[in-house]
This record gives sequence, C-alpha cells and structure tokens, in this order.
Amino acid sequence: MFDRILFPTDGSEGADAVFDRVLGVAEAHDATVHVLNVADTTHDSVTRIEGEVVDVLEREGAEIVEKTAERAADRGVSTVTDVIQGGVAPTIDAYTEEYGIDLIALPTRGRAGLERLLLGSTTGRVLRRSAVPVLTFDPTDDPAPYPARSVLAPTDGSAGAEAALKFSVELAAATEAAIHILCVVDESDPIVDLSADTTDERAGEVIETATSIAEDAGVESVVGAVETSLSIRRAIESYVGTRGVDLVVMGARGHRVLERRLLGSVTERTVQSVSIPVMTVPEPDA
Repeated sequence: MFDRILFPTDGSEGADAVFDRVLGVAEAHDATVHVLNVADTTHDSVTRIEGEVVDVLEREGAEIVEKTAERAADRGVSTVTDVIQGGVAPTIDAYTEEYGIDLIALPTRGRAGLERLLLGSTTGRVLRRSAVPVLTFDPTDDPAPYPARSVLAPTDGSAGAEAALKFSVELAAATEAAIHILCVVDESDPIVDLSADTTDERAGEVIETATSIAEDAGVESVVGAVETSLSIRRAIESYVGTRGVDLVVMGARGHRVLERRLLGSVTERTVQSVSIPVMTVPEPDA
C-alpha cells in the first residue's frame, strides 16, 4: 500500500524513539523512507564560524538526516535524505506532492529544538492539511505490532469517515487483521435526543453499512459496535484499552451526522490521547 514514506525529523528524542517503528512499516511494505529535516526560515539561523558564513539549522539538519539514514541502512531500508528551508508544515506539504509520498509518519510529541518546534503542535497542522494518510506514534508508549492484528475504525457515516473506513478495510484485508467499527453517540451534545429511536436507528444503519463493506471486501473478522458516551474521544480510548486494538484509522474531517461531530477536532485529540498508533486519512481531493 505504501511505496514512499515521509519521516520529518527534528532530531528530538520523540523522533528518534519512533523511527524504529517507522522502519518496521517500511519493511512491511518494502517502502523507501524519505528522511526530511526542515530548516525553519521563520527563525534566524545564519552565523559566521571561523570566517565562514554558515546556516546553523542546515548544518544541524544534515547531521540529523545522515544519522537517521544510517539507522535505516542497518535495517536494510532504503532512504532519501533532504534538508529544506521553509515553514515546517508547508514544506512537508510541498515535499509530499513533489515526491509522490504515500504516507507521512510522525511522533505525537517532539521538542522545541533547533530553535523551533517541528512536532507536537505542527503534527496537528500536518493532520489537517495532508493530502495523504498520516501515521502517528506516541514515543512514550510500548511499540504496537505492525502490521496491526486488530484495527479500529470509528465512523459517523460522513465522507471523511467513509474514506477512512475504505482505507482501514483495504489494510485489514491485505494484512489479515480483524477490524472493529465503532459509532459513538455523543450524549453531551444538547442537540442529541437520547430518547429518540431515530438516533439509535441511524447509528445502527451506519454500523450495518460499514460492516457489510468490510465483509464484502473479504475481512474475515468484523465487529460492529454502537456506544453512547459523554466524550467520543474517551469512548474511543476506552474501546482501544478493552478490545486489544493495535491501530486506529480515522478520517481527518467529519460533519454533523447523528447530530454531532465525530471527526475533525476529535481526531486530533484522539491522536494525542490513545496509547497506540493512529492513521489519519484525508477525504479524496480534500
């Protein structure tokens, strides 16, 4: 499914901690990893060293990508390395388009290093802007297996959720993983009438349609569930913790279906809170 994986790195402990997991994904798909360091032009970085004008960020970036590529070579994974000046998120976007990147891999946390924060808050901007799937890892948690044995696809029936469902079904079918499809009714939303049968009926229809798609695609183990919760994000987090899920696949955008928003901002909060990798999938032509 992936031929070219982009790994933006600032050389932080967070980036270093997840790189072995990125290499595992690359090995599973026989993919090339593009190791990118962005020398953020929003900060001054030119200085003079022994009479020579030097861009400190570019020099440090070159060292970072070289060391990262050496780790990949030790695993037999091919790499392409680049250090590019620019704003971080726009540079990642442009690079993705120019080099035909299939997947962006990021840690959920970085540090304010090289005079700017590459990861952390920037991860949210990449999730919202990216035209390709984004896979995030929490560097503080134990590595989850890849390929995943069990995939969770939260859905609200929106176009964004449908794109994520299609992607998760393809992934599960290709890797023989089980798939869990979850629809959460947000009881904290004042618009939702929990006494109305239509809310539960609509949620059931969403799950029925989604499970049929997975079964028709040849996924052998499909579980559908509807849950009511005061917090969609917490419901997803609880499901992950109790069902042995290894990967969450979510749409980057959603809309008000079942009288509340499942995706969008909830996706970003889920990325930051769950203890397993999250794959964020954009809508087609988003």
